[in-house]
Amino acid sequence: MKLLGLEITRGRAATAPAATRVEPPVMAAAAEASGTASPQPWMTEIGWSGGSGPVNKRLPRVTPQRGEQHGTVFACCNNIAGDLSKVPLKIWERKGDGQEVRVRDHPAAYLLNVEASDGVPAKIMRFALVYAWALRGNSFAYGPRDGGGELEMIELIDQTACTPLRAGRSRFYDFTDGAGVQRRAASRSMVHLRYLALDGWAGRSPLQVAAESVGLAFAGQESAARSISGAHAKAVMKLGESYMDEEARDRQARRLKGYLMDVNSDGIPVLSADEDIKSLDLTAADQELLASRKFDREQLAAIYRMPPSKLQMLEYGVKANGEQQAIDYLTDCLLHWSGLAEQTLALSILTRGERERGLFLRHDFGALLQPTIKDQIEAVTKAVGGPVYTPDEGRAKLGLPPTKGGDKMNPAPNMTRDDSKDTKGKDT
Repeated sequence: MKLLGLEITRGRAATAPAATRVEPPVMAAAAEASGTASPQPWMTEIGWSGGSGPVNKRLPRVTPQRGEQHGTVFACCNNIAGDLSKVPLKIWERKGDGQEVRVRDHPAAYLLNVEASDGVPAKIMRFALVYAWALRGNSFAYGPRDGGGELEMIELIDQTACTPLRAGRSRFYDFTDGAGVQRRAASRSMVHLRYLALDGWAGRSPLQVAAESVGLAFAGQESAARSISGAHAKAVMKLGESYMDEEARDRQARRLKGYLMDVNSDGIPVLSADEDIKSLDLTAADQELLASRKFDREQLAAIYRMPPSKLQMLEYGVKANGEQQAIDYLTDCLLHWSGLAEQTLALSILTRGERERGLFLRHDFGALLQPTIKDQIEAVTKAVGGPVYTPDEGRAKLGLPPTKGGDKMNPAPNMTRDDSKDTKGKDT
């Protein structure tokens, strides 16, 4: 039926044209946020194993929170973060002729070594950033710039509530800053340390990659804790047939299971004559097997490239003196972590123009290899008489003021002969 040229029908509504679905321009690169202001513990303690292949279901879940509870994992992360934060992080400029000159007037030098943000010492910021990086594989800090492009601060944010986002090749981060403001910042305004990032962005923790070996270490610790408490959680229960009904039988099963799972129980359940419990937990022999196969301290130390001597594992002896151990720790462990941290921090703290000009970051590890007073004086004396330093430069190394005439380089010992005074063998 038509009315005024319009088609009119009964029994059905006019069909509207289908709207074209438009995808949002920014998509989450990792998991979506929970959407809750205070997520439950199960949301933040989800294991890593799903993205690193199948893991034995009977092993404990490997999570950042669980990792901190293992003394060796904490010691490794604490050593790396503590040693990288206690040494100065200096800014240098490499000239065209290869000479490196210290840059002292850069604003980032103050933020990296004195005060990172309002009331937060730089060492605390760097410690927290590296600690979360070693434990989680990712760590984040907010580094906004003013209208002139100068870095204003390096602010720590909640490491568990920062969501990386992706728009093509660009990266963005959703987080809440120190003022409680929800922000979405571009990668140029963020410090993002990432470890084992095979795609360059999504970092992975060493614990995540070696999840099965780490799970075995966690299982050994949990079994030892249960043995000390006297309760064994994993067991097979055989119930009798003398119960009046299924409800009574289920009630007895729940009672025994709750008793075995209670870490505060005395480990002595009361059973009927036809009931039995067979424990399937790790025995003392099983725990000794785990120790003999080095699935605990030695394996975790190897994951973090940590020398055993640094973890006070001295039962196997040491190959050299304390000074050589410090050198091995520096070359085998700290230089690996510091090199990654320096380049990643430079991408966020230094502008592209500054990096192209030759500016770079470097940890000053001289504080880790402090010589004795005797060794220091002997080294400076040889350098001044070498000659390598002027007397004033040598005195400055010892914290002493300059002296008159100390700005001149001493000649080498074999260049101090005065031939004009040697008349032997010459006609007079």
